[in-house]
Amino acid sequence: MVLLGSCSQPSGTAVRLNADKGKQDTIICSPAGNPIDFTVIEKITGLKGISKNGEYKITVPQNDLKVVVDGFKIIPPMGLGSWVAFTPCRQEVMVMGDIILAENDLQPVQQEVIRQGLAITAIHNHFVRNHPNVLYMHIDGRGNLEKMAGCVKAVLDKVKTLRGGDPAAVKADSVVNTLNTASLDNILGYKGEMSKGVYKYTIGRPDVPLQEHGIPVSAFIGFNTWAAWQGTPEKAAVAGDFTMLEEEVQPVIRTLISSGIEVVAVHNHMVQETPKVFFLHYWGTGDAQQLARALRAALNQCGKKTGHQS
Repeated sequence: MVLLGSCSQPSGTAVRLNADKGKQDTIICSPAGNPIDFTVIEKITGLKGISKNGEYKITVPQNDLKVVVDGFKIIPPMGLGSWVAFTPCRQEVMVMGDIILAENDLQPVQQEVIRQGLAITAIHNHFVRNHPNVLYMHIDGRGNLEKMAGCVKAVLDKVKTLRGGDPAAVKADSVVNTLNTASLDNILGYKGEMSKGVYKYTIGRPDVPLQEHGIPVSAFIGFNTWAAWQGTPEKAAVAGDFTMLEEEVQPVIRTLISSGIEVVAVHNHMVQETPKVFFLHYWGTGDAQQLARALRAALNQCGKKTGHQS
């Protein structure tokens, strides 16, 4: 069952407007203190996700999109998975997500998002020279849990209809990975996770108390820097996303480009976030250790103002 109606009209109050100052007087909700009934989401959407600290996230791998960039296959762990996350706030939930679209999907899915009362907060690329071309559309909304889950189902069902089937139902692909992951861990200072031949790091920004609509935005629901690797030590590919405060944007860009990593997109994911943050997508190929050192140098450009080095 798909529940229609506006998903962006809240029944409670997560943010109140200060009429005198013309600014938002935020009321912070702790997701851990307002648990979601995950079974409601699963029942309405027909999808199972994962939970963390009171939040819930569903991911739909786009296995039907056979994307290639510079001879490397781009599979879901490399940044080809649509996702939607639910964060509780009193009697409501905030929904944030990133929907991956083929070119011909864009207009009809946009129309469905608006029809469901959700907001579109970003449309951008992750790659260049990708065949076929794919786009990433971020969505946002707040409201009753049942309504929000119904609206998410409608958007994801629209993608299924346009593609002629469930993208996740197509057999998952894998890629070659003979990288020395221990060496990468040592250079970057983090440990990644392997999936289908992709070795991926996910790095949060605990130094930045990000909020959207007055509700905390965690690394779990997209406020993170990540790097996904495949290939061989001599011919590796790395793709990922940097999350940055405004004063970090140019230092990160300069560091990546001067090190031979291509910056392919600079954009927002949210519209009403506090503080303002930016996201940067990059793509690099070549010697794995050189690429890792370049990423480590770029990570060193983040957190200087807050006194937290990634």
